[in-house]
Amino acid sequence: MSPVTVAEMRALEDAAFRTGTDPGELMDRAGRGIARRLLDHFPTPGRAVAYLGKGNNAGDALVVLEELRHHGWRIALRVAHPATECSTLTRQRLRRLGLDEIPVIPHGPGPLLLLDALLGIGAAGAPRAPLDRLAREMAEQRRNHGGIVVGIDLPSGLDADTGEAADGSVVADLTITVGAPKSGLLRDAATGHVGRLLVVPLGELTPPARDRPQLATPESFPALLRPRPHDFHKGDAGRIAVLAGSPGMSGAATLAANGALRGGAGLVSLFLDPGNPAAPPAEIMVRHSARRIEHAFDSAADAFVIGPGLGTLNEPHRDTLFDRLADDVRPVVLDADALNLIAAAGRADLLRPHHLITPHPGEFSRLAPDLADLPRVDAATRFVGRHPCTLLLKGARTVIAAPGTNPRLNPTGHAGMASGGQGDVLAGVAGALLGSGLAPVDAATLAAWLCGRAAERALTHGDESEQSLTASDTLAHLGGAFRDWRERRR
Repeated sequence: MSPVTVAEMRALEDAAFRTGTDPGELMDRAGRGIARRLLDHFPTPGRAVAYLGKGNNAGDALVVLEELRHHGWRIALRVAHPATECSTLTRQRLRRLGLDEIPVIPHGPGPLLLLDALLGIGAAGAPRAPLDRLAREMAEQRRNHGGIVVGIDLPSGLDADTGEAADGSVVADLTITVGAPKSGLLRDAATGHVGRLLVVPLGELTPPARDRPQLATPESFPALLRPRPHDFHKGDAGRIAVLAGSPGMSGAATLAANGALRGGAGLVSLFLDPGNPAAPPAEIMVRHSARRIEHAFDSAADAFVIGPGLGTLNEPHRDTLFDRLADDVRPVVLDADALNLIAAAGRADLLRPHHLITPHPGEFSRLAPDLADLPRVDAATRFVGRHPCTLLLKGARTVIAAPGTNPRLNPTGHAGMASGGQGDVLAGVAGALLGSGLAPVDAATLAAWLCGRAAERALTHGDESEQSLTASDTLAHLGGAFRDWRERRR
């Protein structure tokens, strides 16, 4: 999904209205779409408070409240201006909702959502009086009372084109933008204010495809996950060889193999050194061998996952691995210690079109120290211009880049994924998708989305919190993430 500037979004709206789209009907559809995203994201009813300015995004928020109330949520309003100063559409939605300002936030169970509708995409600078009082209240509720701030179209005070946030701007936990992502929402500098980014597509406001970074959503790439035919069997699902683990790092090998298993692989084989105590589930075949590199590459694997917890190989084993990577044309996920070995040896020349590499920022800086300080999209694009592989650069807004394609940005996930083993799970899931026949850039796109979404489901559909989330929790919710992608619920 292509991002748009403010001017481009205005042009899309004007074109829609010229061709007969009713502005009020469009507002209602936008608000209902935002509400559906929230209901999917928060399945347990709670409390929702709308913080309103006087523009049309305040009208969007009022429609959201109307929908949430219909689904059992307790709602309230916090307003800064008399109704007479609000836009015509917003005044109409206020009357339809039938509420005046409710200054006391309602008590009760479930999540507390704070809907930020103070400023729209055309505003400049942080909220000023009288809106600044409400912005401070949202911040205090978020900081001290568990409030979850939801940016309606964008967080108030964030520049929709540049992503710069003035002092006093709203910090959102998630932002639900309408029509298309605004360019500023995808900037590195904006990530801390935007949080999780969701899009409500509207047919009239769909931008044309452009040569720009793309937001990876199920609507943008609907063909990545096709239904399996009824006569499908395990051989069709792909055979994955996992070359991972070392003394003291057996957990990484187990998580990667589990990621491949939960990612849909038909057969997963884990190749370990003799004596490695890894104990994966019974569905995973374990092969202990002093010549595990050769045995892995001599297997009938359709794809490989190499690197999680692999450790520092001695020179003969390292050279064997490099020789096999140079000669074998089957798809490979290279992660963690495999990338460190390549970087230490200065062998980035090994990277080929059938390779998907998955570095975190530290590993990337070792592979390309001269690119590490650039904006992430620029760094990723330049890297794949030098080395004809697919790059999945991990981070709060994971970047996927490959030669000849627009970079893709993954919107799913949260800060709870900052825990050991999440990257091992991602590598395994990506390997399973490669083994199913997806191109590396598509396998990377889908794997990043699925793992981020599974981590979200662990918070909203389980008992975990951002502070307690583990990689095993992400694994446990991958099935629901697959279903969410297929049903385009995100």
